[in-house]
Amino acid sequence: MRKIVHISDLHFGAADAVVAERLAESINENAPDLVIVSGDLTQRAKTAEFKAARAFLDLLPQPQLVVPGNHDVPLYNVYDRFTHPLEKYTANITAGLEPFISDGEIAVAGINTTRSMTIKGGRINPEQVARLRAKMANFGEGVLKVVVTHHPFDVPEGEDESDIVGRADEALPLIARSGADVFLAGHLHKSHIGHSARRYKMDDGYSALIIQAGTATSVRERGEDNAFNILEFDHPLLTVHRYLCTISSEGFKLAATEQFTHTTKGWSRM
Repeated sequence: MRKIVHISDLHFGAADAVVAERLAESINENAPDLVIVSGDLTQRAKTAEFKAARAFLDLLPQPQLVVPGNHDVPLYNVYDRFTHPLEKYTANITAGLEPFISDGEIAVAGINTTRSMTIKGGRINPEQVARLRAKMANFGEGVLKVVVTHHPFDVPEGEDESDIVGRADEALPLIARSGADVFLAGHLHKSHIGHSARRYKMDDGYSALIIQAGTATSVRERGEDNAFNILEFDHPLLTVHRYLCTISSEGFKLAATEQFTHTTKGWSRM
């Protein structure tokens, strides 16, 4: 079995320090095999914010797979935004913008969806999709294949569809055909689990899982308490636990659990 912690939207610079402390405690208590961070580690991509994010990550177990979010690109410094948008991120967090971790049970690939030309949105390009497909093609049926982006491939019913990553209609079916099982993202500050078949109609009826993590530590909660997810994979079963922090001093508590089983058509809710 593999246990994966998925956190997102830390927003250091606008993070609740007590919640961050409780989050680190909860993650360490759960002893995951992998920690995934799906972007927006900072609020305004300032050096001090990246250093705070780095100090927080140093409290968590290894290995870690981290991708940047749109808040990790300078907003007001236009020169930095267009000449070296992720320089502070790569200097303080991780040099790799396409991280990849695999073992006998999981294969996890991160994709950078941030772009200098967009303030809030993100995109995925054909070259990124091709590299991802080449990586995932090496793994068989029993391996959980996970794709991590900041911008999501879907949004809950009624949410702003402009938040969906650009070129998703082209990218997701191609990625899914390489066997990708699970798409993890953040950005919305709302927890959600959906099936790709709702939006992406594939000839074989395949359906991947699209899993959102809420904001783990930001004070900008957007209607949901601070949250994170734990995924437990024991082929063919995937269990997703959602943890919420309603009162900062009391830390994170288990709020919901959903279980899925893998079939030839993708994931089915149990």
